[in-house]
Amino acid sequence: MPVAVVTDSTAYLPPELLAAHRLTVVPLTVVLNGAEGLEGVETFPADATRALGGRRVSVSTSRPAPEQFAQTYRRLLDDGADGIVSVHISAELSGTVEAARLAAAEFGDRVAVVDSRSCGMGLGFPVVAAAAAADRGADLPAVRDAALATVARTTIWFYVDTLEFLRRGGRIGAAEALFGTALSVKPIMHMPDGAIVLKDKVRTASRGVARLVDLAVEAAGDAAVDLAVHHLAAPQRAEALLTALRERLGDRLLDAYVSEAGAVVAAHAGPGLACVVVHRRPAPDGG
Repeated sequence: MPVAVVTDSTAYLPPELLAAHRLTVVPLTVVLNGAEGLEGVETFPADATRALGGRRVSVSTSRPAPEQFAQTYRRLLDDGADGIVSVHISAELSGTVEAARLAAAEFGDRVAVVDSRSCGMGLGFPVVAAAAAADRGADLPAVRDAALATVARTTIWFYVDTLEFLRRGGRIGAAEALFGTALSVKPIMHMPDGAIVLKDKVRTASRGVARLVDLAVEAAGDAAVDLAVHHLAAPQRAEALLTALRERLGDRLLDAYVSEAGAVVAAHAGPGLACVVVHRRPAPDGG
């Protein structure tokens, strides 16, 4: 059997990509007002959005336990996998990578864990690259390297209506959140090294979408690109974003995906999120 590829539920892979590759997804847990649910299995974006709209809200997330990963790795190896590459949400945002590495230690060099330094399709594109390499019969180091190379060629930008949810979840500092709230600005965020950083500020949601388009085009450079657009309870915003990007990028835009982000991101970003992920395809000469 080829190398197996494992990821977690924050990749938000569109159904067509899940169907095209033999991927194993380990879910994170979301706790909404005391009720626990596995992301994408028991708890969905609408659940988190509904909870966040309440007057009294308690929303949190937790990583999978190391034993969940160990059980997954053991099953895949017992089923005949040559090895496993496990690609996950940024270690700056979640303890998922740590849990995977703790589990992987049991299996020696048969399991390699990769930190995507991102989430959503910022994680999903490296997962797909790893799976494509595995489908071609690549060995474990080559599958791992395919994921790492894609991490380096992938950039994520996102807009949120408020910094409050990121502040509550501890994903940004109180000073940044206060700054944004005091000026009534709409923040544009990015993840240059796996942590969420304030990039820019705009006054309206429409300007936020326009700024995301500019940043995505800048990130694309001269390369042919794949794009993913995520949203939370804002499908029209996502469609406007993708339409503008198609116009700006023209035939350099190859594959494009639109999906609603899941409950884990919903818990920390809040309704109104608009996100664009840019994956720069390697040049034909391999550069």
